[in-house]
Amino acid sequence: MPEQEPATVVLGDETTEIARIVAEEGPAAERIPAAERVYAYVKAAILDRVYPGGELLTEGELATAVGVSRTPVREALLRLEESGLVKLYPKKGALVLPVLPQEINDVLEARELIETHAAAKVWPRRKQLVDKLVPLVEEMRKHKKAGDAKSFLEADRAFHEAIVGAAGNQILAKLYNSLRDRQVRMGVPGIEVQPARMDKSVAAHQEMIDALGGNSAKRFRELVIAHIHVAATDLRGVQ
Repeated sequence: MPEQEPATVVLGDETTEIARIVAEEGPAAERIPAAERVYAYVKAAILDRVYPGGELLTEGELATAVGVSRTPVREALLRLEESGLVKLYPKKGALVLPVLPQEINDVLEARELIETHAAAKVWPRRKQLVDKLVPLVEEMRKHKKAGDAKSFLEADRAFHEAIVGAAGNQILAKLYNSLRDRQVRMGVPGIEVQPARMDKSVAAHQEMIDALGGNSAKRFRELVIAHIHVAATDLRGVQ
């Protein structure tokens, strides 16, 4: 993988850890199934745009990069195609799919559907949910103070995943995770150079927690939707 400046990439925790282990090429990598190593390596490279949209990846190149045979590469590429990150072409390789304006609209619409559904489902159990969310907002404050944009965004994502996960639908939780991965590929706005945006984000998340402590499910749902609309404006602004 070519050297480049570190990107602000936020992946699912498991994928992040596997990608890190693969990059270090230490003995721990051998304990991870080969297909998982390839999947994590390629996914991380696509999301941080080391492999940009329109690039053709070959099985041989990926096998060499990760140090495995071509069989697990094929398995990993099939998973990546299912995730909407690549398109497979027999005997040619895998084309990294470029981000299109319609994909941005589709991802954000799907996010809104899942998160508003989750907001309604978790309302009867909101007190337990607050206990999970409060530490995540504290993490956001800590990372904002330290100027650590990557960790700030990880805590932000964990906040929303906690709400969706608390709804109890594992299929929707898995779909939501893939949507957030695809959103990363669309381009993370330069929050690291705009501390005021971090402050606004922290305030928005705190408002959601405050709403969970109140008596208006409608208010909580409206705050969730408003937050997604802010993300939509940011994403469309960097395209």
